[in-house]
Amino acid sequence: MSEGHKKLQIYQQAHSLAVDVHEMTLTLPSFERFEEGSQIRRSSKSIVSNIVEGYALRKS
Repeated sequence: MSEGHKKLQIYQQAHSLAVDVHEMTLTLPSFERFEEGSQIRRSSKSIVSNIVEGYALRKS
């Protein structure tokens, strides 16, 4: 798979934000860390995944 999407500024910003969000969710209280934290982490990673998928579809 081409890694051209990594050059996109929006990808870089979304990836950085996803990493920041992931780290933030690890500081949540334990009763929120698993359910809400997991959902927040998945949604932030979904944005990055959608950018990669859209880039791949555009290139094909």
